[in-house]
Amino acid sequence: MRLLLLPLLLAPLAFPAEDPALAAPFTRRGLTGTMVLTSLKSNQTFIHNAPRARQRFIAASTFKIPNTLIGLEERAVENENSPFAWDGVRHEFPDHNRDQTLRSAFRVSCVWCYRIIARRVGADRYRHHLRQMTYGRLTEPFDVENFWLDGSLTLSAHEQIDFLRKLHRREFPFSRHAYDTLAAIMVAGSGPGYTLRAKTGWSGRDPQTGWYVGIVETPNDTWFFATNILVRAPADLPERITLTREALTAKGILPR
Repeated sequence: MRLLLLPLLLAPLAFPAEDPALAAPFTRRGLTGTMVLTSLKSNQTFIHNAPRARQRFIAASTFKIPNTLIGLEERAVENENSPFAWDGVRHEFPDHNRDQTLRSAFRVSCVWCYRIIARRVGADRYRHHLRQMTYGRLTEPFDVENFWLDGSLTLSAHEQIDFLRKLHRREFPFSRHAYDTLAAIMVAGSGPGYTLRAKTGWSGRDPQTGWYVGIVETPNDTWFFATNILVRAPADLPERITLTREALTAKGILPR
């Protein structure tokens, strides 16, 4: 098996010490995982479980962030209202069993919708864009409809942060339309003084991994976060969001 090597962009500086505010939500729940939190303005970084933050895990549905950008750029979809007609095949998650738009497909992590996008984009264009974005590691050969789910595409929490920072700065050569559309559909919450853009991910392969990654924009700074947990049972999945929000609140990034 041959590897398509994409540069490993781990921070070259020494990792900071374990951060108690990030560690506490994991400890209270007895969860194994990691969280990396980085400031755009100062590059200050807080970490829980630094060794795990270096490990690569299956991208799962966090890949819907770059995949949406790629799909828009390649005109596999036109805008947030681009339709996907459900073919009547029943899926495990009830929210997938209906017609979708790009916006709703992103929100509910509709796998069959993004497989349609993947077929339209094609393997060669994915290779091009993943190299260009230096996004994780892609193993060749890969199944264009499943590579973000089957273990072919992996990345670490640090690599998630690096990608999100470049995404926020619009450093990749994509159109303004692609960036603006992605920014709109990524909004997962907002309130006085903040906008949260984020995506969950869940790999059901053993060991199961749950992701929550995103960007918090505040008047004074922008913060990038990447959380992953070892999923013991489906009941753990909501904790990806809950413990991340607790940590962000403890750091004063989200309001109490």
